Amino acid sequence: MIIKKFQGKTEAEAVESAKKELGNNVVIMNVRNIKKKGFLNFMMPQVVEVTVALEDEPVRIAPVPKKPEPKDNNAFRTEAIALRERAENFNMKESSSPKAEDGQDGRGESSAIEEKLESLHVLLEQQLQKPEEPKAESAEEEKESELDRFMKLLYNTMLNNEISEQYANQIIDEIEKMNKPNIPIDYVLANIYQKMILKFGKPMEIMPAENGPKVLFFVGPTGVGKTTTIAKIASVFSVGEGKKIALLTADTYRIAAAEQLRTYASILEVPFRVIYSEDEMEQALEDFKEYDFIMVDTAGHSHQNGEQKEAMSRFIHSVEEQAEMDVFLVLSATTKYKDLISIADTYSEMADFKLIFTKLDETSNLGNLLNVKLHTGASLSYVTYGQNVPDDIESFNPQKTVKQLLGGKNN
Repeated sequence: MIIKKFQGKTEAEAVESAKKELGNNVVIMNVRNIKKKGFLNFMMPQVVEVTVALEDEPVRIAPVPKKPEPKDNNAFRTEAIALRERAENFNMKESSSPKAEDGQDGRGESSAIEEKLESLHVLLEQQLQKPEEPKAESAEEEKESELDRFMKLLYNTMLNNEISEQYANQIIDEIEKMNKPNIPIDYVLANIYQKMILKFGKPMEIMPAENGPKVLFFVGPTGVGKTTTIAKIASVFSVGEGKKIALLTADTYRIAAAEQLRTYASILEVPFRVIYSEDEMEQALEDFKEYDFIMVDTAGHSHQNGEQKEAMSRFIHSVEEQAEMDVFLVLSATTKYKDLISIADTYSEMADFKLIFTKLDETSNLGNLLNVKLHTGASLSYVTYGQNVPDDIESFNPQKTVKQLLGGKNN
């Protein structure tokens, strides 16, 4: 795995530099704004630094001889230091200095491993600060036992964060395939972190159409916050980026939802319209053909109602020949796993969609984000974590989410 930093005036410029050097398959691990150090540099504008990763051929760890020589110990420590430097690129939160682990009983060792998981950065530091021991056969067995305990604890951490047992087993199996004797725990953790980020993939944000307006349909069950989510996104594009926005609602079942969206449209000073039929949707496309985005709220039907599903599918696909479109399935992070899968399967019959998760502030377990992503193959776009408009929304951040799923603290 190659991990490297690039800088530019903007994120796009830094990413472009990374792709020129490493190719288009790079994965963005972290993005941050930095100030250059030095005299008078405080007057200079910030630059954007991106940390990217490129998975190369698996690292091969040679078998450790039964009678190690000093140079093997030095080589091991050099590799550990390099792994620490890689891990620091993952934007992990600094924590207090590690506690000594020598002389602890079995229960104490388990507690120590839990402390390591509490902060990924501290975990790596603890591994580096352990005194080197002779690599006798008994020491090897002890290290393997420690690695086994670590893998079990990591597995339980994923389950506690409500990652499906199926996907937790899949991740652990992938890592165990590359296990070698005396493999450092920090190397294992860094690989799990990177592989889970790859499983989430790059977030797919809303992009304008090449020609004409982009039609954005927001679908999903009742009570997940579709209308508020639309208002947040409309605010970002209308106020923040100066785009021309029109807000439509096809939710003729809930008067309150239509009035709520009408209020947001009035505040943003953008057009609002209630749509009752496919013909009216076609007329709206003509009336707003000079706009950048047409955002459409839809009724939150029961995902078990076949007639409503067919009507929704016809309505969405009625615009395909006239305009570019995206469909966003809005789901609550607090919904039970089985219900989420059932909902996602139902809407996948209507159209291809991207995912938006709401109510992240109402749960500490984000495993369902990974579960639905892996089950549907759909890209994640945005997450929301409160009712404030236009705040409490951001593009999905795979790095932050994976860190939390592995037991790390949110910054």
